[in-house]
Amino acid sequence: MAAFPGSAHACRTSVSPKFEDVSYADVVVIGRVDNYRVIRDEAFRKRMLASPNLPAQMRKTYEDPKQGLLPDYARFDIQVEQVLLGQVSSTLSVTWDNSTFGEPDQMAAGRYLIALRRPNSASPPLRGPSATILPSPGPNALTLLQAPCSRAFIYNAESSEAQSIRRILDARRK
Repeated sequence: MAAFPGSAHACRTSVSPKFEDVSYADVVVIGRVDNYRVIRDEAFRKRMLASPNLPAQMRKTYEDPKQGLLPDYARFDIQVEQVLLGQVSSTLSVTWDNSTFGEPDQMAAGRYLIALRRPNSASPPLRGPSATILPSPGPNALTLLQAPCSRAFIYNAESSEAQSIRRILDARRK
């Protein structure tokens, strides 16, 4: 995961992920990311730019089309190869509101282990000293699992992190 330059960060510090947080997932799959795009919150930008008291530097930030802001989010499809938890179709449309570090501009091709939760499901607890938590951008869409101030649950499917998460899921099934 990479945050793009100039993105709005809601956390002062990054903390190591707790793989046990996968217990908050409603769905865990192995799949390929397709049709990845960052959705800019243009209405938010317009509201901010309409303020007559907005300082020049902030105006420049809100006018910059490359500047990531907290209410921006990513939307993408997952071509599911394997379901590790939950029941889903072979293609999922999901959101990622990464207010912690900002959404990456693009996702590298490859197979990923991806943990998701429903917008009304419990979230993992805060992992840093503070965070800004925004409502899910898609009220009915699955969203990427991410504890505030920690890394999102999207890992290369062959990585040691993915293997650790698989072991946790396997232990819960026994």
